Amino acid sequence: MKVGDARAAANDWVTRYARPRPGFAGAYFTGSTVGVPGEAELPASSDVDVVVVTTDDQAPPKPGKLLHDGALLEITYLPWAELAFPDDVLTSYHLAGGFRTDAVIDDPTGRLRELHAYVAPRFARRAWVRRRCEDARHRVETRLAAVDPAAPFHEQVLSWLFPTGVTCHVLLVAALRNPTVRLRYRAARDVLTEYGHPGTHEDLLALLGCERLPADRVRQQLWELAVTFDAAAAAGAALGPARTPFFFSSDITPGARPIAIDGSQALIESGDHREAVFWIIATFARCHAILSADAPELHEARMPAFRSAVADLGIASTRDLHERAGEVVHYLPRLWRTAEDVMAANPAITG
Repeated sequence: MKVGDARAAANDWVTRYARPRPGFAGAYFTGSTVGVPGEAELPASSDVDVVVVTTDDQAPPKPGKLLHDGALLEITYLPWAELAFPDDVLTSYHLAGGFRTDAVIDDPTGRLRELHAYVAPRFARRAWVRRRCEDARHRVETRLAAVDPAAPFHEQVLSWLFPTGVTCHVLLVAALRNPTVRLRYRAARDVLTEYGHPGTHEDLLALLGCERLPADRVRQQLWELAVTFDAAAAAGAALGPARTPFFFSSDITPGARPIAIDGSQALIESGDHREAVFWIIATFARCHAILSADAPELHEARMPAFRSAVADLGIASTRDLHERAGEVVHYLPRLWRTAEDVMAANPAITG
């Protein structure tokens, strides 16, 4: 499918299902397809990210991934209050990118295009880029500090894994690149290679624990994940509306399998097996969150495979997670120096 066709499908979904909803305040594209030519091919392992803005004080539950007119869409609701102050949007590394170009789908009030008009000319100014990098760094520090040692092991792993991966986002923001989710380690490697810091990529992989992991072992991780993924997706389908809701529930469904499983397989086969580990472990842990809530016997049966995959990263206990989190925080000053170098060398950054 072409990117333009996928965008047309997203536009149609917004028209049919979002616009008639009370409180609808607009919608826009975000994520990896922003700025991509419409005639470009959309990989089967990619979706189209759409943010639906609402006047509600709290956003409705996230629909997440869904198929519409042959396109896999990722739908997220966002209260207008989070976009109300343009300087706050410019400072937010996960919001600003949606307004660097005109990615508006529908704008009944005109406020989204006003926000774009404010953000776009300021997006690449050095002071704002640095603030967004600081925003990402702050997320690493605060979320690693919040890992709950009393939580189930799979929840502890998620609480450590995602802020650890935000180290990649610090660098991607400095390079004015999309802070992608699943492909963050490959994207960070490309930036570090381009700006002459390939050793930093090895450091990031070492903090994750996969710098020496061979491809065969990652293939085995993915095979075990596929078994767990299919079990979690089947459990969710069987329960239907009774399924315990998680914000990532739609990521663990048959329709999302091409991203979670096939996309990881493609990374491995392209030689990026170490860069595939982040999303394999993230999806593994999310599957166990679902199974622990809705299929506890399967959760227990599949837990040894999950623990084995995490042990490949040198983590077998809460203490290991705590020590690794400390290593990540200790590394942040070095990471920041690299980000400063990238910002200084980036010709697109102004002022």
